[in-house]
Amino acid sequence: MLQIGEVAPEFSLPDADMELFDLAAEHGRRHVVLYFYPRVNTPGCTRQAAEFSDHESDFVRQDCIVVGVSPDDCLIHAEFRDQHGLSVRLLSDVETEVCRLYQVWQPRVVDGVEKTGVLRTTFVIDKKGIIRHVLRDVSPRGHAAAVLELVRKLQTENANGNRQEQRGNA
Repeated sequence: MLQIGEVAPEFSLPDADMELFDLAAEHGRRHVVLYFYPRVNTPGCTRQAAEFSDHESDFVRQDCIVVGVSPDDCLIHAEFRDQHGLSVRLLSDVETEVCRLYQVWQPRVVDGVEKTGVLRTTFVIDKKGIIRHVLRDVSPRGHAAAVLELVRKLQTENANGNRQEQRGNA
């Protein structure tokens, strides 16, 4: 399992508009909240995407972008985004390569039957590409607000660290 302090595996995936999102391009620019969800149009996934969208401007103020990943294709993501007025970027991992890379493609029991699918998981990745927080098997309700608090703390830590570096170099 990926752990806090490890370098986040790099990837590129298409979003709902079929434009590529490249994690490496965010290094040095923004923190990334990378959340994995089972599939669109389920109650939990809709709630989670809506809550992240509701807080999007708060994340932007913390130099952070939020991206969601599921095995749904780009067109389904576009319909989901448009139907629910979502603003967060939704990425398509049809081949589940990134889900496997992040070790969220797991066996799970659904209605008494074991199936393989996405374990709802969120990674907070800092501007250097380091995993700072991992939240596994999360509940969608209130999750975005909890993640926002983690990002705020991360942004504060970075600001304090930068001030200390400046003082040390003065």
